[in-house]
Amino acid sequence: MIDFRYHLVSLISVFVALAVGIILGAGPLQNAIGDQLTDQVEALRSERTDLREILVETESELADQNAYALAAGAELVDGSLTGVTVAVVDAGGTADTLEVDVVSRLEDAGARIVAQASLTDAWSSAEDSVLRGTVADGQREHVADAIDEEAGTAEVLGAVLGLAMTEADQQMPSARSERSMELYELMLRVGLVESRFEPSGPADAVLLLGGAAADENATADGAGSEEPEDVDVVALVSALQATAQDVVVAGPTAADGDLVSDVRADDDVVARVSTVSGTEREVMRLNVPLALAAQIAGEVGQYGFEEDAAVVPPAVDLPGPDDEADDSGDSGGDS
Repeated sequence: MIDFRYHLVSLISVFVALAVGIILGAGPLQNAIGDQLTDQVEALRSERTDLREILVETESELADQNAYALAAGAELVDGSLTGVTVAVVDAGGTADTLEVDVVSRLEDAGARIVAQASLTDAWSSAEDSVLRGTVADGQREHVADAIDEEAGTAEVLGAVLGLAMTEADQQMPSARSERSMELYELMLRVGLVESRFEPSGPADAVLLLGGAAADENATADGAGSEEPEDVDVVALVSALQATAQDVVVAGPTAADGDLVSDVRADDDVVARVSTVSGTEREVMRLNVPLALAAQIAGEVGQYGFEEDAAVVPPAVDLPGPDDEADDSGDSGGDS
């Protein structure tokens, strides 16, 4: 049995240890610990000041480099699309200011915007599945020359979009074909497309603008969170390219689930369609007209800062209207 003396010794030991700690802390160790902490604080302050100066210097260098890239890029873009007609289609989620800037870049490159439209939510919402199927079934025979017989709904609608934007009249190539006008009016009437302005002519190329990937948390608790079976954006882009020929898909820095990433994930489509990522950055928007010019010249590529992409499209020389006129005139003289 433990007696009182044991408890007394334990209490005395605790108080002795406490007294020793107080004496040492207030005496010999006080200055040493205080000096050490002071030195550490001063070192951290000095390091913070150095890092701040480095950050300011780096930001200044980046600003200079960005200004240089914009100036040099503008010179490279100038005239790269002279004589080319372009249809700009917003696939959804593109900010109006960004689209305006992209269109401005295309016009700076010499392109003529002949159509500007937006795809509505009816292309992807579950509630409009019957509408999509009805339109596709009704137009399948009218676009049979452009798609496979077993093409799904997304492919049929993609072909309809491509023909509506690019098909020219055989007798007058500068005018839209009757089928092109009918298909465009149909998409307007059923609510698949919203038009910025009526197409003024057939497009030589189509620019499909995509926004950021949809927020999964926004639909996680909703009943319609799963994508309808008939919605296939890659099949849509594939059919659009098959009918429009020259198609470029552009969007913000690639992220899982966005349009650019989905296209790049398909080996067949990515071999025929160029993509541009990083459109939220002004310097990367310069890649859009350059990518269109390269696509028209037969140079398909993926452009951006991602590891599997090239930073800048190759420089190409497209024949201008005067060149084509000269060629046709020479041919006539020879014959």
